[in-house]
Amino acid sequence: MYTRAITADEEASPRVRIVESDVDLYYHMAVELYREIAAHPGDTLACILPVGPVFYLRRLVWLLRMMPVDCSGLHLFFMDEYLGEDGHLIAPDDPLSFRGFVRRELVEPLAGFSGFRTGQVYFPDPDAAAGYDARIEELGGIELCLAGVGINGHLAFNEPPAEDDPTWKEQGTRVVDLSRETITINSNTALGGAWEVIPKRAITVGIRQILASRKLRIYLNRPWQRAVARKLLFGSVSATFPASYAQEHPDAVVTMLADIANPPQLGLR
Repeated sequence: MYTRAITADEEASPRVRIVESDVDLYYHMAVELYREIAAHPGDTLACILPVGPVFYLRRLVWLLRMMPVDCSGLHLFFMDEYLGEDGHLIAPDDPLSFRGFVRRELVEPLAGFSGFRTGQVYFPDPDAAAGYDARIEELGGIELCLAGVGINGHLAFNEPPAEDDPTWKEQGTRVVDLSRETITINSNTALGGAWEVIPKRAITVGIRQILASRKLRIYLNRPWQRAVARKLLFGSVSATFPASYAQEHPDAVVTMLADIANPPQLGLR
């Protein structure tokens, strides 16, 4: 499985798309979201979004300013946020804050533009997790979910259980303990390996809300995601690798860099 080549396939489930670079992937994410917004101008549209792969939001802002679309009915549910040792959300001005990043990349550049309002951006909160899920239901559910994948297969911060559990995918938005794998990988990408600085807990949108989205779009751009891609596409469907549930989704697409699609060269280096 780990040495299989991956090719673009519009007939597979999930479908596969291959792009050349990180920048291409950012534009794919931005265009996917822009097209959905353009298809529902002024209408209620709820989407679940990640922060990473980062920098797709600034491409979305550019698209919306170049080709304005009525955003008055747009509702963006961001996946997760780190918690401090006190159990509350870390401050928006913390360098690791997803809320702060989204404010700088999306909210401030679009505030008041084409009907976009700051109240249309949501983050889960440990003091009101049920309200986050209830708001999604009030809006008629999620039309589009964009997602990255962790090294252990998590979608958002839905860390996998040690053993498969068919009921696990019914979990809603909640506070979670981050796994050692997640802390290590996130410290590598955000802090140069300072794993002890990464918060140990977070609040995450539920795996139930992600899998219930009518369209699921997954993006892979990290070198270590070569194995992730193959488990996602070719591995058994199990809660122990949550991204594998994409194989059962009725409208899932996985977009990855060409380097990830190529067979990895196994061996010591």
